[in-house]
Amino acid sequence: MQTIAIQMLVVWNWMMSHLIYINLVLSIIIVFFQRRDPKAVWTWLLALYFIPVFGILFYLLLGQDMRKNKMFRVKEIEDRMRYSIKNQEEFLKSNDMSLVTSLSRDYADLVYYNLETSGSVLTVDNDVTIFTDGEKKFSDLRNELSMAIHFIHLQYYIIKDDEVFDSIIPILIERANAGVEVRILCDGMGGRFMAKSKWRILKDNGVKVGIFFPPILGRLQLRVNYRNHRKIVIIDNRVGYVGGFNIGREYISKDPKFGYWRDTHLKLIGGSVLSLQIRFALDWNYAAGENLFKHMRYFCESDNENCLECLGVVDLERGNKKLGIQIIASGPDAGSRQIRDNYIQLFSKAKDHIYIQTPYFVPDDAVLTALHIAAKSGVDVRLMIPCKPDHPFVYWASYSYVGDLLSAGAKCYTYENGFLHAKGVMTDGKVSSFGTANMDIRSFELNFEVNAVIYDEETTKKLEALFIEDLKVCKEITREIYEERGILIRIKEQGSRLLSPLL
Repeated sequence: MQTIAIQMLVVWNWMMSHLIYINLVLSIIIVFFQRRDPKAVWTWLLALYFIPVFGILFYLLLGQDMRKNKMFRVKEIEDRMRYSIKNQEEFLKSNDMSLVTSLSRDYADLVYYNLETSGSVLTVDNDVTIFTDGEKKFSDLRNELSMAIHFIHLQYYIIKDDEVFDSIIPILIERANAGVEVRILCDGMGGRFMAKSKWRILKDNGVKVGIFFPPILGRLQLRVNYRNHRKIVIIDNRVGYVGGFNIGREYISKDPKFGYWRDTHLKLIGGSVLSLQIRFALDWNYAAGENLFKHMRYFCESDNENCLECLGVVDLERGNKKLGIQIIASGPDAGSRQIRDNYIQLFSKAKDHIYIQTPYFVPDDAVLTALHIAAKSGVDVRLMIPCKPDHPFVYWASYSYVGDLLSAGAKCYTYENGFLHAKGVMTDGKVSSFGTANMDIRSFELNFEVNAVIYDEETTKKLEALFIEDLKVCKEITREIYEERGILIRIKEQGSRLLSPLL
């Protein structure tokens, strides 16, 4: 113990004697070698020079940029998807969107953008079931898991060692013993409190477990940013799930700290499930080192070796007017902020209304500007956030940005019936986007996220009806109420807002 203390003292003394040079090197890296928002650059530089020691530690924990990292790419998927992407691009350029969905060509540019920037193929043979209650979602999930024949792929940001996971484990073991391939992917931060004995039991029964960016020393997680925040389940390519629910007792409203847990999760059937499977396979390849793209059985309902190449193509050419979905993903490895850019597109296209539900509202300048323009143009912009924080820093920053929306004429509400964790946008009763991404900088830039963009009036109107129903248990934040905030609250808000670029 004494030796460790001596070594730490030596390191401390070395840092103190070389502090100027360390700051200089980090400053050069931040300014010249990392593509950042100018506001974030200045915030980091101020942190380095005004709180040098802690600034260095914060940067090592929070500030590293992975945007140029290509370790999440798999060449096989890029080669096999090229035909589908090219075919859809040509079809959209030469045909009206109304040939394939109930929507007009007004949203063709958004479909095309997703296709061009990230290869997000449009599928139109989908059905969607919406879950807002954890008990119902997990009951349905357990039922579908028990019917798995070929494989089960589960990916969650948080998996807690409690009764919710305990209710799933026996099903996974039973299916694995019956010959079903079972894989579980969990984030190293979100799953850090899971008992190793539980993972061992699963592995001993044939379940494969992958940890995304695992802790280095026991439960100590030095990498705060770049977490895999996705929640995806795929069963036999027959059914998929994506949304806000993690695995834990609070998500079934059994944590008295939060009370009722209001979330939104989607159950998908159709071609969009294969798109979720591709997303899972890319993450699994990195975390577990197993390239699933070498085995087409994970991507086909039959022995068709061309199923990836033809994803979404046949239905477009047939003019199958069912529910259109694009699965879009974003993360620090991507070249663009895919989900953020989709939100901006939806805001700019809105003519009548924009409804937003998010537990954290810390937008960047582009998103905030788009909402300002919409609200000042007469669009009914409504934001719903929780009435209580699960992360106080982000909560106070969110409340600060509420003032910006109110000044533009938007309406803002706090959900009073427990905790709001739903993450989504609905516009004009036509298009909606729900999934794992919060309306904040962390989701836009630093975490790995996935959303389903739904081009369907019926589904979007169902989601909007749920939003309107939630308003009955909300409290409106009027401009008068907002201006009555105490000085301590204002200090908390502005301090949190100033620190938000450090995320």
